[in-house]
Amino acid sequence: MTNQILNQNKNSWNIVAHHFNGKDALPSYGPFAQTEDELQLFGDVKNKRVLDIGFGSGHSLLYMESKGASELWGVDLSELQKVAAEETLKNVNAHLYCAPMEEEIGLPKQYFDFVYSIYAIGWTSDLAVTFRLIYSYLKKGGSFIFSWDHPLYPHIRSENGQITLHGSYQQEETEVYETFKGEEAPMVIHKRKMSTYINELIKAGFTIDRVIESDVSSELALAEAEVSDRYYSLYKARKFPTTMIIKAAK
Repeated sequence: MTNQILNQNKNSWNIVAHHFNGKDALPSYGPFAQTEDELQLFGDVKNKRVLDIGFGSGHSLLYMESKGASELWGVDLSELQKVAAEETLKNVNAHLYCAPMEEEIGLPKQYFDFVYSIYAIGWTSDLAVTFRLIYSYLKKGGSFIFSWDHPLYPHIRSENGQITLHGSYQQEETEVYETFKGEEAPMVIHKRKMSTYINELIKAGFTIDRVIESDVSSELALAEAEVSDRYYSLYKARKFPTTMIIKAAK
């Protein structure tokens, strides 16, 4: 079943990859959320080795290069994302791999100062294995930083500005989206509770450093927020966090 999900999602990401060029990348942590410039979760990355889980179009790695990171590594499921990232990073030395995040592919162990994932970690089909692998990649004292939809956010619906809860947050399950970004690209995604993410980090050996339920970024603090029923909107983000951001240490 896991391989079936991975193959389905890989094929679909190859279809929709072009929609995400430059999206969901540092310094952004997520839609309408605070940025790394505000949160300063990484601090100084000069001369640090970094690994990006779900590198997408490569823009987070490009950001890390601009901040002085010494080695850039990344893993992504989609071949077309890798092609896009290679173009983004054409003037930069980066080690990019096309592979599932939940598979052992021979990446260096106890090597990286930072492993991070911006709006990708929730796509894993096996959270426990993924966290154990990430733990193994980090040096002692290294940090893992990731962002993802706030686990309650997919259950929030807005209709004419009225916010309601849809479905059961208590029930962790897979959900199939028959279309994605308007394309015929079926995706399978696991719905998990926040406690599941935190407890699996602890089981993998991590110490939790910070848990952030996003607020609206400072640049949007004074912007007008018209009533909107879109999945992501400033209107909704002012009422409920779009994003969870977690920093954990080895």
